[in-house]
Amino acid sequence: MSRQILVQKTTEVEEIKKLLQDYKILGVANLQKVRAAQLQEIKKKLKNLAYIRVIKNTLIRRAILQYADKPGLEKLEPMLSGANITLFTNVNPFKLSLLLEKSRVKTTAKAGDIAAIDVIVPAGNTGLPPGPIISQLGSVGLPTRIEAGSVWVNKDTLVAKKGDTIDARLASVLSKLNIKPVEAGLLLKVVYDEGFLLTAEQLHLDLEDFRKSLVEAESNAMSLSLNSGYPMPENISLLLQTAHRRAFNLALNAGIPTKETISDLLRKAHLEGLSLNSKVKEKTKSLPEQTPGKP
Repeated sequence: MSRQILVQKTTEVEEIKKLLQDYKILGVANLQKVRAAQLQEIKKKLKNLAYIRVIKNTLIRRAILQYADKPGLEKLEPMLSGANITLFTNVNPFKLSLLLEKSRVKTTAKAGDIAAIDVIVPAGNTGLPPGPIISQLGSVGLPTRIEAGSVWVNKDTLVAKKGDTIDARLASVLSKLNIKPVEAGLLLKVVYDEGFLLTAEQLHLDLEDFRKSLVEAESNAMSLSLNSGYPMPENISLLLQTAHRRAFNLALNAGIPTKETISDLLRKAHLEGLSLNSKVKEKTKSLPEQTPGKP
């Protein structure tokens, strides 16, 4: 029997080494609290992108220590602890991390789970008949009433904030109300990518923050190019508009007639003439009247 087990383990190690040869990237994800149904759903979503397999830590340790074709692969060995699942893929590790993030599924809570969202029980008919459920709902702070043979929740009620630990009593109530406040899925612990190890923190991408950074960088680059007068396809129309406006103002202030400035120059001259005429009339009125024939 022991020889059969040894042969089986040796065969598995060889299979792992073959996978290491076929795929560039090896990821190790945390398998804790991932239920069988959820794991099957994740495998289905990533079917054409990654080969996902639960492998004993001892076997994968043996395989990576024996496989010498990938430099630095042995650095992965200390990370192989706890309940893990292994992903073999050729997908960019950051894309893999995002795919796993998107593949997370909402599920019912069990005692000790962490709320992934603010858990709000909406007002309305629970569809549950009166009975012990009334005290169970009341025990988690839900105001209720009986109407038309069913238990109703009187108002939208926050029963747990994002990040709170859900106790057994609340988990039972949420399950009865078919509210799924927990996200389940695979969380990458580490990824080996052609000699480099990337941890979960390094793989995490805040896409909204990244988008804001790109927008800010684009805005700063545009301002710099405009202020320095550096022409590019993105700013050439603005540069030409600025140059035209400055040239126009210069010609207008210097009194240089062009087809663009002539009408403004004539208008300016006309207004200055009217102003001068007005001042002359005022000056004339202020002069003392002279008697005819007197000097």
